[in-house]
Amino acid sequence: MSTTQERALSEAELQELVAASDTGARNPHGPVGLMIAAIALLWSVFQVLLASPVAPYVLPGDLINNSRQIHLAFAIFLAAMAYPLFKSSPRNYIPWYDWIFGVGGAILAMYGYFFYEKIVANGGLADDTDAMISLVALGFLFLAAYRTLGPVMVALAVVFLFYVFFGSSEVVPDQIRWAGASLRKAMSHMWITSEGVFGIALGVSTKFVFLFVLFGALLDRAGAGNYFIKMAFGALGHLRGGPAKAAVVGSAATGLISGSSIANVVTTGTFTIPLMKRVGFSAEKAGAVEVASSVNGQIMPPVMGAAAFLMVEYVGISYVEVITHAFLPAIISYIALVYIVHLEAVKTRMPTIGNKVVSMGRTIGGMFAFFAGFALLCYATQYPVGWITSLFPSGSGWVLSLLLFAIYVALIYLAAQVPDLEADDANADVVELPDVAKIYKSGLYYMLPIIVLVYFLMIERKSPGLSAFWATFLLFGILLTQKSLKAVFRGETNAIAKLHEGVKDLIDGMIDGARNMIGIGLATATAGIIVGTVSLTGIGQVMADFVEFLSGGNLILMLVFVAILSLILGMGLPTTANYIVVSSLMVSVVVELGAQSGLVVPLIAVHLFVFYFGIMADVTPPVGLASFAAAAVSGGDAIRTGFTAFFYSLRTVALPFVFIFNTDLLLIDVTVTQGIIVFIVSTIGILVFTAGTMGWFLTKSRIWETVALLVIAFALFRPGFFMNQIQPPFAEIPPAQFATALEEASPGDQLRAVIRGPDFDTLESKDLTVVFDVPEGADVQARLDSLGVMLVPEGETIKLDEPMFGTFLSDKLSTFDFYGDEPVQIATVQAPSNQLPKELIFIPALLLLAFVAFLQSRRAEDETPQGELA
Repeated sequence: MSTTQERALSEAELQELVAASDTGARNPHGPVGLMIAAIALLWSVFQVLLASPVAPYVLPGDLINNSRQIHLAFAIFLAAMAYPLFKSSPRNYIPWYDWIFGVGGAILAMYGYFFYEKIVANGGLADDTDAMISLVALGFLFLAAYRTLGPVMVALAVVFLFYVFFGSSEVVPDQIRWAGASLRKAMSHMWITSEGVFGIALGVSTKFVFLFVLFGALLDRAGAGNYFIKMAFGALGHLRGGPAKAAVVGSAATGLISGSSIANVVTTGTFTIPLMKRVGFSAEKAGAVEVASSVNGQIMPPVMGAAAFLMVEYVGISYVEVITHAFLPAIISYIALVYIVHLEAVKTRMPTIGNKVVSMGRTIGGMFAFFAGFALLCYATQYPVGWITSLFPSGSGWVLSLLLFAIYVALIYLAAQVPDLEADDANADVVELPDVAKIYKSGLYYMLPIIVLVYFLMIERKSPGLSAFWATFLLFGILLTQKSLKAVFRGETNAIAKLHEGVKDLIDGMIDGARNMIGIGLATATAGIIVGTVSLTGIGQVMADFVEFLSGGNLILMLVFVAILSLILGMGLPTTANYIVVSSLMVSVVVELGAQSGLVVPLIAVHLFVFYFGIMADVTPPVGLASFAAAAVSGGDAIRTGFTAFFYSLRTVALPFVFIFNTDLLLIDVTVTQGIIVFIVSTIGILVFTAGTMGWFLTKSRIWETVALLVIAFALFRPGFFMNQIQPPFAEIPPAQFATALEEASPGDQLRAVIRGPDFDTLESKDLTVVFDVPEGADVQARLDSLGVMLVPEGETIKLDEPMFGTFLSDKLSTFDFYGDEPVQIATVQAPSNQLPKELIFIPALLLLAFVAFLQSRRAEDETPQGELA
């Protein structure tokens, strides 16, 4: 594709663009087309059964045990059928070689299933036959990945695989040379066991991701996407820059449906981008707004991008905790994007659409009331469910199902009282904004599966897979019955024909879901080779040392390197694969370097950091695919669209750096009251940061005002930085007084100790900051024993023996060599000082903000409005 779009693409061309990226550009007709659809449908049925509570009763145990192999077999076969191997390959039929690659790849993927007993008998170690077949199987996997993901993913996996085989060669520098592995050992690791291709990433794709992708495809097929967009336009379209604001909110809602940035851009952009251009946005700015809002859909709970489910396994926390930590940054990021388009509209005095006059305050209040009400409804659902469960302990499931069905029928009756929503033509001569009061009834029942999903995830704390199953199961019923029930309530006579349409919609939705999963399944499988190489060779530690050397031990520089690495890899990798690669290589380095710097960085914070920069790759030129898709819709220049979208996404770039140093943003260890304060202050902070980067607050900012706004934003996000300069948070204590400080501290207090000693691997001296809570204990020795600390005093020096196994410090200090010539010792001890609350910094920051606002408000009154009506 050329970098500059000479014209906007037609609807058919846009759908072909999405298909080429997400579902496959080949769509043969006739018996072969039916066969491909049947295989995709079978994949969806298998995954639904696998996630269901009845899986142990309806699926053989060997199918369940080898579900990852079956998952990959479906993905490889459908990749060969749906994605042409070459640009010149036919699009309307399947050439003979693709049948070989498809069927052969599926059989090889199932090798572990067919020879399960033999592999178990060999203890997972491949024999010569296994090794050769595994090597051929990797070739078939690489071909499938090349079709769907492009050459970069395959090239990266091949480089890592070459390192496995040839990393012991003398031509490899000493710093990265390793002992090497035989073909049998390497193939055992990569294909036969669950360390490589069939590792955690593919397991998450099998257990969780498929169901959520299917949920989104079915919700979209039911018509929820069009409903969300209509509601957003009805609520916001009348405001200045309304189409852009509606695009942001609509994309946030459709982020529930589409895990693909490109599909989201095309789905919402075909309507929003022409309207944005109509009110005065340039083609590039209109496309950039759509890109920025669509890409951020992946960070929006409760249904985030596929990488969020991988965090569950990699970090070892529940999905509920992942979305809790991700919630606040996602919300304020979208609020800031709405403010960005508002400032763009105000700067150029864009006109409004329609003649509806509603105040901004009422609109914001109404939207807040809607989302707060929805959240309250999800939370309050537990009470009637609890009452029914206590009243009918044995039959509560049936009672709740009947009650849910009755609510659904009542909402369908409401929807039948208004006409079905039709997609609007954004290029029509007259654009009428939807009336929210009239159309809201038409899709209220779409909220039911979302409520069910949130209920099972957040209240019942069920697994993501089971939660998605029940929400998807409800969608089956909605797709089957919504049209026929509406026909009955409207007194129409074609209810049976509408039921047939519902069956077709359900089948089409399940096929769509399966085809959307091809790329994700292959991305997680191929990335497993890189993860397997890291675990087999230890290259991760070598790369960590290299990056640490480049950064000079500076944590901020290290984070910049990680961000740049994510962006570079993201130019050729999908978000999920990018996250797997960068997190497996870099997360532990950041955590360790943070500890050495005295900063305790939670593991989830670093994983979210990598995740954020992974999705930014869809925006960033020169290969931001979402920017190309938006340019195809708008007819603008793709590179300029990408740069503008990146500028609009600066808040998404800044937020990860903020929550690494201020974990309050991730709602870690905060009370409800503190959480509310953090939300209010961080919202003000992100709006001020946005005003600073846009060069416009109440009017055009002068240079010093821009600097002041950025400083204010920094103070609101990192008040601890300024308070630490005024009053240090910790008091230094001589190491010889460590035992005394531990004895005098109250249980639950935090102490910090900087441990100095030789590294177990390199024997070089290093410092490590350890933060621990003071345990209960009758005396100081009991507390020392609880922590595992064995002190060896020598004058003013306090040496340490190796901590007792299974204690708090045994894991923390496992990287030290306790038996070398240089002792491991306590270098410094820090006890918390009575520091003033860091929130006091908010007062001067807000006063400075008020001063800037006062100056700009006076200037805004005197200045003549710039720009002309579009």
